[in-house]
Order: sequence, then structure tokens, then C-alpha cells
Amino acid sequence: MPAPERVPPGPVTTAPADPAPAGSVTALLTAGELTVRGRIPEASNAVLHCTVAHRGRSAACVYKPVAGEQPLWDFPDGTLAQREVAAYEVCAALGWELIPPTVLREGPYGPGMVQLWIDQAEEEPAEPGGAPGAEENASGPVPVGPLLALADAERPAPEGWRAIGLAEVPGGSTALLVHADDPRLRRLAVLDAVINNSDRKGGHLLTTADGRLFGIDHGVTFHTEDKLRTLLWGWAGEPLPEEAAAALGRLAAALGEEAPLTTRLAALITPAEVAALGDRVAALLASGTHPVPGGEWPAIPWPPV
Repeated sequence: MPAPERVPPGPVTTAPADPAPAGSVTALLTAGELTVRGRIPEASNAVLHCTVAHRGRSAACVYKPVAGEQPLWDFPDGTLAQREVAAYEVCAALGWELIPPTVLREGPYGPGMVQLWIDQAEEEPAEPGGAPGAEENASGPVPVGPLLALADAERPAPEGWRAIGLAEVPGGSTALLVHADDPRLRRLAVLDAVINNSDRKGGHLLTTADGRLFGIDHGVTFHTEDKLRTLLWGWAGEPLPEEAAAALGRLAAALGEEAPLTTRLAALITPAEVAALGDRVAALLASGTHPVPGGEWPAIPWPPV
């Protein structure tokens, strides 16, 4: 299921994701007039569904005002909105379009994060690598969300899937929670390791009708301590793909002292967090492998989906 904070209350008609280059979309999000259409229920912080319009262009978007954020004891510095924008900046520097265009700006309820709304594809059974779909059978996984499924706990993960861990299911039985062995998810796993994402739930994965994958909700990121908590552990300890190593190299170069990206991040997260970001990138490049759970922090968020 999609994260509840992405579902508009009532029959709201949304604009499709803008096909124009990200730069023009961010310009629209930054300069356009925001009109609040409603509050999105069930989110722990204030999340508003809006439209943004400028010079004849418009799009649907999400606005999360800083004034509506609940304080977090372990993220005392800055704001969740700033961290969401920092995550988008880092993702863009990697060369990956995995986070919807995101900006920090003034809105009807003060400064906050504004992000392009992503229209999701109709949910269909995930079938990576030819794996069986929704029909429950002796060997096929049963989808529980985009690119996630439950499989037989007594067997290894089926072909085309990666094991996450055991999960209790209705009736008191146990199943194996798996995610798709999908290159889009693998890039997202690398991004999460870079930004130290402490809350990668299944509901934070959005898939579109044209085959794109987006991750959302990056407010609890960039901590200086290792807080990586994610569902995407399927490649833990394995060598990074060549494209991921190349992307990390680009990011390392972009994080040079007084580089434009470093300057932008310095306005969003603390100097210690910027330094820790650079250290994580360097460590990933040095190891050449996906990280493994550290053991000092719960490895999987709750609830996971």
C-alpha cells in the first residue's frame, strides 16, 4: 500500500508528474503559487496536498510546513523539511532520479518542503525475474506492496527476489519477507546508505505507470551516527554495481570544499552532518560493497510496509 500521507482525502484530481526536465519542475515548485487543497490524513506531521501554478503551468504537489513538524529527540538540529531537500540534492548529484523534485520555500503556513506529487501506477503483482504473481501457490511469493512480497519461510528466496527477514502473518504462521531483485531498488539501497536513511518503509516506494521508481519521506536522514534502517538489505555485503561506484565517485567529487553542492547542503544540514556524508561516501567507495546491518540500531523499520 502507498504511504497514507500520499493519499489525498476524498476525490481530488491530481496533475500527472511533469515530464519536463527536473530543473524546470523545481523552478515551478519554487516560484509557483501554492494552493492548499486539503490535509492528508494519518501522517504524523502536517502534510498538505496542493497545486502549484506559474505562468500557465501547474502541477500537484505535497507541502510539509516546518510549523507542522513534531520534534524528534534524536534529530534535534535543523528541520525535517531541510533534510528532505538535502536528500533530493544528493540524489541528483548521484545522477539518479529516485526522489521527486523537492524544494524549500515559503508557503501559506510558513517555510516548508514542497515536492512534486507522483501519480502511482495501479497496483499489480510484482513479477521481477519472472517470479509468480499474486496467486498464492507452493512456490510463488504473494505481493504485499510495490516490489515487496511474502514467500515460503522454509525455502530460500525465490529467483528474482531478495530476502529481508521473517515476518509473522495472520493465523500465527511465519513467512519470508522479500523484495524484488531490481536495479532501481538497488540504486535506492545505495542512496539510503549514503544519506543514512533511518526509515525506508515499503510504503515509501512509489512506482509509476511508465516504470519509474521513486522514494519519498526522507526527513530522518543524515544523522552523524549509523542509523541505517531499511527494508532493502537484500544485497548486504555484496559488491556494488559498477554504475553505483561511478555514481559515488561523481558525488565524492561534488562534495569538495566550497563546491556548489557542499554550499547548498551547508544551508540544509549541520557541518558535522555534511562531513559524515562525505565519510560515508568515502567508506562505500573504499569497501566497494553494500553495507551490512551494524547491530546497534534496529535494521528494519516498524511497521515495515
